[in-house]
Amino acid sequence: MPRLKSLTLSSLSTLALLAAAPAGATTFTISWWGFNGDKLQDIIVNPFQEMCDCEVVFETGNNGDRVNRLQMRSGAGVDVIYLTDSYSQAAIEQGLFQPIDRAQIPNIDQLYDLAQAPQGEFGPAYTVGRIGLVYDSARVSPPITSWNDLWREDLAGMISLPNITTTSGPMVVLRAGAHAGVNAFEDADAAFGALAELVPNVVTNYNTGSEMINLFSTGEIAVSMTQDFTLNPLRAAVPTIEWAQLEDGEIAVLNTLNIPVGSENVELAHQFINFVLSAEIQQQLAEQGVDAPVNTMVDLTPEQASAWTYGADQIASLHRIDYSQLNPARTQWLDRWNETFGM
Repeated sequence: MPRLKSLTLSSLSTLALLAAAPAGATTFTISWWGFNGDKLQDIIVNPFQEMCDCEVVFETGNNGDRVNRLQMRSGAGVDVIYLTDSYSQAAIEQGLFQPIDRAQIPNIDQLYDLAQAPQGEFGPAYTVGRIGLVYDSARVSPPITSWNDLWREDLAGMISLPNITTTSGPMVVLRAGAHAGVNAFEDADAAFGALAELVPNVVTNYNTGSEMINLFSTGEIAVSMTQDFTLNPLRAAVPTIEWAQLEDGEIAVLNTLNIPVGSENVELAHQFINFVLSAEIQQQLAEQGVDAPVNTMVDLTPEQASAWTYGADQIASLHRIDYSQLNPARTQWLDRWNETFGM
C-alpha cells in the first residue's frame, strides 16, 4: 500500500512540489494542515487510495500560506483543499474555488444544516468547532454563564483575550457590540466603546493557544476566550478549568472542503469529499480524536461526545459568522483594537 507523501510548504517555498507517482497512476493532491498524520493515513488515505486506484500526495501548511500559494498558481496544483471558513471565504472572493456538484456528493444530505452549504454553492463543512469562554472554577465565583460576564467588576485583571489577528480575536469585537446592544459591523463606535470598558479586566491579549494555557498555568489569568480544541490541554495544565455554559450561545467555527478552479481531478475530488463526509469515516474521525462529526448519523457515547461540538441541540445553539463581512472589517478594526489596548 502506498504511504502518505507529504509536500511541506514553508514560507520561503515558491511552487508546490508534486511527489512522483507510479507510472500510469493518477496523482491526487490534497492541501491541508498536516496534523494527526498517522490517524488520517489509516482512516482516510489508505482506504481512499484503494477506492480511487490513485496516488495521494499532500501540500501542508497553515491556512494563509496555502491560500497564498494557490493564488500564485491561479487555483492550480491542488485537487481538494481543507481550510477554516474564514480563509475559504477569502479564497472564494479571490475566485480560487469552483462550485461543487452536490449530485456527486450525496452524503451532504446527511449533514447538519449549517455544514451543508456554509458558503453557498461552494464546499461543505466536514467538522465544526466552537468559540466560547473558559474559566478557573477555583478562582471565579459565581460561574460564568454569559458573554456579558466578561464585564463583571470581580474579574478585574483576570482575563486574557485572543488578539484580533487570531481566529477568535475579531469575535471579541462582535461580542462587545452585542454587549452594547448593536451590530458591530454597523456601529463600530459603540462596539469599541464597550471594548474600552472591558480593558480594566484584561491582563493581556494572547496570540497562540499555548500562550493562553501558560497564562492559566502561572495564575496570571482566570478567564479567557478560546476554541474548544484547547479544553483538554487546558484541563491537563489546570484541572479546575471549566468550559462556560453560555446562555447566549457560542460561536461556530467550521472547517471546509473545496475544489480549486485548477483541479485536474474534479470527479475524484467530489468522490473524496463524499467519502470524508460518510457516516463511517466521520464516526472513526470522532472516535479517534481527530475531528468533531457533522454527519447526523454518527452516534457517540457521552464520553466520546464530551470532547466535541456534537448533537443537534448544541449545533443549533451556535452563532454563525458572516466572513464576507468579518474579513474586511478585521482590517478596518485593527488600528482601533491596538489603540484600545495600548499596543
